[in-house]
Amino acid sequence: MRRVLYLLPVLIFVGLTVLFLKGLTMDPREIPSVLIDRPVPEMALAPLPGRGAESGLASADLKGRVSVVNIYGSWCIACVQEHPTLMALKSRGEVPIHGIDWRDDPEQGAAWLKKHGDPYQRVGSDPAPGRAAVDFGVTGAPESFIVDRNGIIRYKHVGPITPDNWRKTLLPIIRELEK
Repeated sequence: MRRVLYLLPVLIFVGLTVLFLKGLTMDPREIPSVLIDRPVPEMALAPLPGRGAESGLASADLKGRVSVVNIYGSWCIACVQEHPTLMALKSRGEVPIHGIDWRDDPEQGAAWLKKHGDPYQRVGSDPAPGRAAVDFGVTGAPESFIVDRNGIIRYKHVGPITPDNWRKTLLPIIRELEK
């Protein structure tokens, strides 16, 4: 019994060391999502002012073609950094991009798109507390999701989309899903 008491601190130390070393190999920017390989959450978001009644975003709109759902807000500083990349993607027409204006006044969200340009095919307003974004598991803006043609979430990207991570990570996933 005494031997076990002496070994117990050593075993705890070894266990904690293994966990610590495993943690050092993980990317802190990768936040796992329980929604990967699951259908997009049910939603029917109203359009932003000035976009037309049919331009809101609903779950059914995310079926039929691989697409990207981008969570943004007029209050989001990193969204300004990401926006030129989204505009370039729209001009190339590689994939439909849909937006969710999260925790924002719809008027401010519409004004922000008017000022910076509108890369989205559809945009849904998700004002505070932002129920749709919460259902997606969003922890902050910007976040983006790749959705396959069946409306299943296949990838979650946290942070701004840059030309580099678009080319190296997101576009290859989209191309594979389009096959």
